[in-house]
Amino acid sequence: MSGCHHLAAPEAPGYRHVLWAVLFINGVMFVIEGGAGLAAGSVALQADALDFLGDTATYALTLFVLGLAPRWRARAALLKGASMGLFGLWVMGNSVYHLAVPGAPAAEVMAGVGALALAANLVSAFLLYRHRHGDANMRSVWLCTRNDVLGNLAVILAGAGVFASGSNLPDLAVGAVMATLALTSARQVLRQARRELRPAPA
Repeated sequence: MSGCHHLAAPEAPGYRHVLWAVLFINGVMFVIEGGAGLAAGSVALQADALDFLGDTATYALTLFVLGLAPRWRARAALLKGASMGLFGLWVMGNSVYHLAVPGAPAAEVMAGVGALALAANLVSAFLLYRHRHGDANMRSVWLCTRNDVLGNLAVILAGAGVFASGSNLPDLAVGAVMATLALTSARQVLRQARRELRPAPA
């Protein structure tokens, strides 16, 4: 992470077009995965769908602040970092709540929709990879997408675990993993944004 402030600029060629593309991908996947998660009764799919919604808002906010002063971009990163943290706390609480709820989600739906979500996020990660360094605003975008790829892999594995065990515990475990990723990334983004908001030394 050292020196990343000097490796890229938010106005890097093609960055705006990439953000529009991943915004569209995430918006479509929120609708698909959200419906599937409710139908299948899967906490992991519902959490991942909410993550797609959060990422859609993140990309829209990033597009809005492109070209603005660095302090405005850092403030936007603070907002995104806080939203990532709230998402992590919500998923963790939802996972704990469903420990008391009997029954297992539909494993086949979890695995199939998880694979579709993985493909969508791999495309997004490929598009964003060359823009992964930069200020806190750009880094938050990359961290969101990286976390999504890891989360999708976990959802697929959870579907296999639910199928093999007939239990909802693999589904809830994935919820806890996704919450941990969100909270860790939120801390990184908030820390870098606060550094960028500090007055420059005289």
